Amino acid sequence: MKKKVNTLKTVAHFVDNELLQPANPVSVNLIGAGGTGSHVLSALMRLNFMLNQLGHPGLNVRLFDDDIIEQKNRLRMLFTDAEVGLHKAVVLINRINRAFGLNWKAIPEKYNFETLKAMPAMSMATITVTTVDAVDARFDVAGILTLTRKSSAYQRDCPKYWLDFGNSRDSGQVILSTVGEIKQPKSKKFDTRATLRMITDEFPDLLKAGEAKDRGHNCSTASALEEQDLYINASLAYQGTEILKKMFRDGILFNRGFFHNLKDYRTQPLRIN
Repeated sequence: MKKKVNTLKTVAHFVDNELLQPANPVSVNLIGAGGTGSHVLSALMRLNFMLNQLGHPGLNVRLFDDDIIEQKNRLRMLFTDAEVGLHKAVVLINRINRAFGLNWKAIPEKYNFETLKAMPAMSMATITVTTVDAVDARFDVAGILTLTRKSSAYQRDCPKYWLDFGNSRDSGQVILSTVGEIKQPKSKKFDTRATLRMITDEFPDLLKAGEAKDRGHNCSTASALEEQDLYINASLAYQGTEILKKMFRDGILFNRGFFHNLKDYRTQPLRIN
């Protein structure tokens, strides 16, 4: 009699169907229009264009950032002299809308409990993308998403995914989390995971270590060119947005992010486990 061989299933996460077959554009809150956020916005624009060409409704993006453009922002974020003094979020969104005939929204405010108390509907987005430096801001986002999910579990645009970008001088990470559980189909081939832990729960020490290392650092200052590699933001932004592309195109994930070192040209995937 043959012995039954136990084979390990591949661990995977099936993407929520709201991203794959939506009736309307998938809502995205992008928080931060700085060095990384401005590149992520461009990547989202390209992703939206690709999805539209494939018959998908695409994305509906809101960009949150209360910062004003200064002369020292021009190199890293590609602003012009004429745009100095204007809100970063407004300028970037207007560019995208004019170029591609979109109706994405700029919110020149901080994404925090105080702002959303006055505009509660603004917390409703299927995907939240953060490109912020401060650890406290990330914990605020985690709290807002958790509370919003509990109060709107069966509503349209209920928060379901959180993609976080973080970096130091020439390295960084991008990590995808779920907001609560995402119902998974029964599978004989895959060992599915309904929950991908939030970065604030899984890697709090990583966040705090990064903040301690970069305390006093501002990625917009001229001196930051000595403290932060010129291309680290763009390098993370496009690789990170590739995770979203795989979600929409493949409907299944085996990796939920990566750790990236631009200095040594190394990228280490973060497997779902």
